[in-house]
Amino acid sequence: MNRQPSTAFIGASWAALLIGIMAYNVGLWNAQMALNEKGYYFTILMFGLFAAISVQKSVRDRMEGIPVTNLYFGISWLCTIMAVLLLVVGLWNATLTLSEKGFYAMSFTLSLFAAIAVQKNTRDNQEPAAQQPKPRVEERPRIEQEA
Repeated sequence: MNRQPSTAFIGASWAALLIGIMAYNVGLWNAQMALNEKGYYFTILMFGLFAAISVQKSVRDRMEGIPVTNLYFGISWLCTIMAVLLLVVGLWNATLTLSEKGFYAMSFTLSLFAAIAVQKNTRDNQEPAAQQPKPRVEERPRIEQEA
């Protein structure tokens, strides 16, 4: 089975990630809100990106038989859900127009999806451990000491 993603899909994934992050941050830069509120939304984006990548990596590791503890797996999912909920609660209580709220929600969602796709592409482009060349280690001759 060919797991290698096409160049077009890799490019589209990176473009979506950059567009999502840039749009979200440009929206924050131009927003008429307090600096601490801007920091809240920026932190949610970074937290969400990290959590989504952790979930993707954990799921992929389990599929490939690489051990992942249930604790880490659960924390990854919990953090992803928390990031989404924190954004929803923040936007629900914000004094923004509905179009601004929708803009932040959509750019956040695009960024999370694209981060997962970029991580998937990165893993797909790596050679499986069985096919990677093993480091060549030369054994030194053993020197026996006389008593």
